Amino acid sequence: MDNSAQAWQSRKLTETYLQGVRGAIPFAGEQIDVMLRVIGAARPDAGLVLDLGCGDGILAQAILDRFPAAQLVLLDFSEPMLEMAKERLLGYDSAAFGLVDYSDPSWLKDAYGENAQRPGYDVIVSGFSIHHQPDSRKRQLYQELYDLLKPGGLFLNLEHVASSSAWGESLFADYFIDALYDYQQRQGAELSREEVDRRYYSRPDKAANILAPVETQCQWLREIGFERVDCFLKIFELALFGGVKGA
Repeated sequence: MDNSAQAWQSRKLTETYLQGVRGAIPFAGEQIDVMLRVIGAARPDAGLVLDLGCGDGILAQAILDRFPAAQLVLLDFSEPMLEMAKERLLGYDSAAFGLVDYSDPSWLKDAYGENAQRPGYDVIVSGFSIHHQPDSRKRQLYQELYDLLKPGGLFLNLEHVASSSAWGESLFADYFIDALYDYQQRQGAELSREEVDRRYYSRPDKAANILAPVETQCQWLREIGFERVDCFLKIFELALFGGVKGA
């Protein structure tokens, strides 16, 4: 784990992200709704589901609410995030948790967290997490996730991806800074847009972002053996993509 990724071990940064950034993500509700629709179409009887890089458990909660029979395994390398996920999922009896660093393939020995079952996953999801890995590790990880899935199992990645040009990157930055500013205003913060802009470009986790184009990542999935690979939703640099393990 490099120093930039170590930033997420800080509870202060974790709380800053969850309270000041995550709520500003454009179309966050629609992203989750599309994710649930794809799960419902591919695996309506989803049993065992992995949320890799689970953060505070927002995706896992949405899945449990839509598919109450599912068994969720939530894995993350950030202890503060896992603590918040456990708080969010209090009252849900079908969630197991594990502290893992999937930057190294040795994470696979703990790929089921507290869940002792190893039947293969019906669904694997990840949200704004894998982009912290170098491209070579991203592709290797996608192979590991493919191997963890049952035949017909679904992988979905809700992710921050690279723009195809500096122009697109600039468009996304302006769009997201506007969203951050509007969100901060609704929360009663007295920040100018210029201050929001400065904080966006100087944020401590920026160096941990290693972005790859969604087209490239979809091609990796196809080469690994995933079928029905698609980008199901894209808003500038925010994308939901994935595929199904062939039978």
